[in-house]
Amino acid sequence: MRRAIQKMLEKEPEIRVVGTAASGEEGIAMIERLRPDVVTMDVEMPGMGGLEAARAIVERRGPPIIMVSALTREGAETTLRALEIGAVDFIPKPDSALIDIVNVQRELVEKVKHFGSRGAYLRAMQAARGERPTRPIVPPPPAPAPPPPPARPRPTTARPAGGFTCVAIGTSTGGPVALSQILPKLPAGFPIPIIVVQHMPPGFTRPLAERLDASSKIDVVEGVDGMPLSAGTAIIAPAGKQLRVARGAGNVRVTLADDAQKSLHVPSVDVMAASVGETYGSGALGVILTGMGHDGVQGLRVIKDRGGYVLGQDEASSVVYGMPRAAAVAGLVDRVVALDGVTRALCELTGTLYAPV
Repeated sequence: MRRAIQKMLEKEPEIRVVGTAASGEEGIAMIERLRPDVVTMDVEMPGMGGLEAARAIVERRGPPIIMVSALTREGAETTLRALEIGAVDFIPKPDSALIDIVNVQRELVEKVKHFGSRGAYLRAMQAARGERPTRPIVPPPPAPAPPPPPARPRPTTARPAGGFTCVAIGTSTGGPVALSQILPKLPAGFPIPIIVVQHMPPGFTRPLAERLDASSKIDVVEGVDGMPLSAGTAIIAPAGKQLRVARGAGNVRVTLADDAQKSLHVPSVDVMAASVGETYGSGALGVILTGMGHDGVQGLRVIKDRGGYVLGQDEASSVVYGMPRAAAVAGLVDRVVALDGVTRALCELTGTLYAPV
């Protein structure tokens, strides 16, 4: 596996692999000696396992860690624990028949480049620890030309609290930790259903739903085809399927389908959010959280076009300010909130008492 990852990275001229290690102990010693910008770590290693090694590296405030995980129940659960400890992201092992090797290589290179930026890593660590940005500990590189300012959000009609009927949440990199700081704070009587798309490979979304359910007052479940939406329940879109919602026979239900369009992301925030906008109209409440790329822009546009409302996570609390930024630049975000303010905002907008424990 080490050789496969090394070959993927060495194909990219901007990346240099400075060392490989066969165990957690060897990896920690090598990190101290070589001071790499990024570490990729197998969840399963001899001696000190990946989880224990990740904890030791994070405690030493070492470089960002991208976990490499098998598509198994045990691999998924260990990876989710590693993300909670402080690993910044993960990729599936490129040895599974379920995985597109080209996509894994693209994803790996993209993530190594992103987290190899010292500034990006500091922001990721501060976001994971719930800290506000501080002055960088190393001088920053010359600032690039400033990006164009975000388009002004289209005006929306002021509405009283309680006017929303469904929440659509989209997230990617940093999402499992973000969701663990949002859903468990919602009260048991949260009055409307929630649909969540979290970019993940097959085998990961059910353990994620179960971990969130165990720590939440609301119900959190992995979506099943035909499942009705109900108040106080968050449905996590299963990996490998496109999730939509549709009204029929007096209620709204989940529909799952294979990805006929060969989308980059399956499930896709765009697909899910567009169906929520089409089904719920002005009752749709979109939330776009930390994540790489721009998935969600098209779906949130449908929500906005039908009179809905959109919350966007702020840059300071995002592990990767990609998806929220893309939505903001497109003029689709009505209100920008820090991660620790998302639950409060959801309660305010739905007329629900916010009383975190």
